[in-house]
Amino acid sequence: MRYGAAAATLLVAGVGLAGWALYAKLDGNITADEAAAAELERYAKERPASLVKDAQNILLIGSDSRAGDGNAAYGRDSGTERSDTVILLHLAAGRHSATAVSLPRDLMVDVPACLKPDGTRTEPMFAMFNYAFETGGSACTIRTVEKLTGVRIDHHMVVDFSGFKEMVDAVDGVQVCLTAPVVDKAAKLRLPAGRVTLDGEQALAYVRARKSLGNGSDTDRMDRQQRFLGALVNKVQSTDVLLNPAKLYPVLDAATSSLTTDPDLASLRGLYELVRGLRDISTENVQFMTVPRESYVYNANRDQLVEPEAEKLFERLRTDTPVVVSQELPMKTSSPEPGDHGPYGVRAASREVSPTPPAPTFRGNTAAEDSCG
Repeated sequence: MRYGAAAATLLVAGVGLAGWALYAKLDGNITADEAAAAELERYAKERPASLVKDAQNILLIGSDSRAGDGNAAYGRDSGTERSDTVILLHLAAGRHSATAVSLPRDLMVDVPACLKPDGTRTEPMFAMFNYAFETGGSACTIRTVEKLTGVRIDHHMVVDFSGFKEMVDAVDGVQVCLTAPVVDKAAKLRLPAGRVTLDGEQALAYVRARKSLGNGSDTDRMDRQQRFLGALVNKVQSTDVLLNPAKLYPVLDAATSSLTTDPDLASLRGLYELVRGLRDISTENVQFMTVPRESYVYNANRDQLVEPEAEKLFERLRTDTPVVVSQELPMKTSSPEPGDHGPYGVRAASREVSPTPPAPTFRGNTAAEDSCG
């Protein structure tokens, strides 16, 4: 009995030490963005307030940095990073829904004076949105988004190419539906039409490609990124990854290895608190959309917001009011007529007097929708 008790004690201790080692490894993977936290604190008084308790807004930034393991294959390291993708993720109070809004990198915006890596400061400038991340990193991007939307950013995450690939591989690939074969020599991507399961390398090429898929626009690429993220959410939920430790560990290892976050999220405890509130959201209530935009009046290769539709969206995010999306709304460039749709698929309000005007519907999709029909 003594030998048995000693063996059991050693076994429990061994399991405990192994568990602690795994926890410590994952916890140490995450990089805390202390510089951004200090810069945001400097401008604390000018930042918008949080209007709804428990609702959260997280800025997801995909960096095109070629520095770091596995990223050099995508081009020469120029020493600068740009925001390849930026998504404003709104989590409703009570965690009954999540809305992800893509912000075009070519959107013309007011970028505030920001701290550069060399310690100097830029002048306020009207420029493309990705200029903010290139010159002032995540803090500058957050301040630019808050100035644009009036939405308080509670947390942020920055992930690079390598981290994205590893995440996809950790869930054994993600299935997408292609209406036609894809042949992109520049991206080294060749895929058949129909349902295809993409590994990490293929997925990265798929979400970054522009010229060989769709109409070649950044808007079309954002739509494709949103559909892919919806498929990823579906894969994670359908395979019970979040409830299965054996499946969850490689996903967490991949996610944390290339992740930079604000200090509050830069630990397993912080990420767990976030993920715990997300796992019960149904895929029907995880929705994706692009901020209402149109070609910039002075340069067709740049974007500008469509107003007042964009402000209607920002107001709903600020006040945690439900956002309705639909794939059925077409894109138009002409002025909306009563009951018609605006330049970026936003349903125009009727001109008839109504005591309770209908909520606007924005062009988008949910994670539950299958692009194959």
